Amino acid sequence: MAEFSPPSIRSKPEVHLWWLTALFIAINVSLFLWQVLTGVNISSPSLVDAIHWGADYAPLTFLEEPTRLFTSMFFHFGLIHLMLNMWALYIFGSVAEQLFGRFYYLGVYIFAGLMGSLLSGLIDIQNTFELLQSQNPELFPTVSAGASGAVMGIGGALTVLSLFSILPKQRFILDKKTLVMVMGINLLIGFTMPGINNAAHIGGMLMGAILAIIWYMGQRIHKPNLGIYVGLVVGAVTCYLFYDYCMQQVQILEPIWRQILSAMRAQLHF
Repeated sequence: MAEFSPPSIRSKPEVHLWWLTALFIAINVSLFLWQVLTGVNISSPSLVDAIHWGADYAPLTFLEEPTRLFTSMFFHFGLIHLMLNMWALYIFGSVAEQLFGRFYYLGVYIFAGLMGSLLSGLIDIQNTFELLQSQNPELFPTVSAGASGAVMGIGGALTVLSLFSILPKQRFILDKKTLVMVMGINLLIGFTMPGINNAAHIGGMLMGAILAIIWYMGQRIHKPNLGIYVGLVVGAVTCYLFYDYCMQQVQILEPIWRQILSAMRAQLHF
């Protein structure tokens, strides 16, 4: 997540109403403490440690271990990275969990995180095609991780809801100007500062926005369960189709990615 805090919300929810968000935070913090206790650098983890703990490295992810699309959501590159993401998750998630309902909120979180990983992978795929033409070392696949895609998905979902008219039983009044500003600033930072995986931010945000629109339409036509079902199916199918498209591209790149992966393993000894 970028370096700007999400917006404050007018009502402050009680913990028992957003226990799933609290659980996500607890899992991320617990994993981070476990990693530190086993020797991972608290401020700047090595690439070896990142890969060992499930970070996303496109050649490894798409050729051998697709589960990294998910596990990378639970590794963070240092304490500051973790704190920024968990603070944002608390602000966004404690509200979104109550607005969407726990089940749909879980779907938004997971599918947004997966889409963030997938779009990041697609950028690595495109960069590798360019690498074959330009031989620019900056185009080599990079190691990425963090809950940013999922968190931006929740933020994107809330931002979309703030643009629509308030539902009759909506529990929170969302500040449209603040949400739009915060999401825009986060994206701007991602485009202007090095080391930020903006593709994951954008992928998560777009998925969150789409699922929020579907959910909202279900509420508007007084068929909330239909909206939830359609939204979750759309999220799952979209992630699958995006993954399938990436794999089609990876088949073309497999020889070069095998070489890159072998070189990476020889260099980092994993």
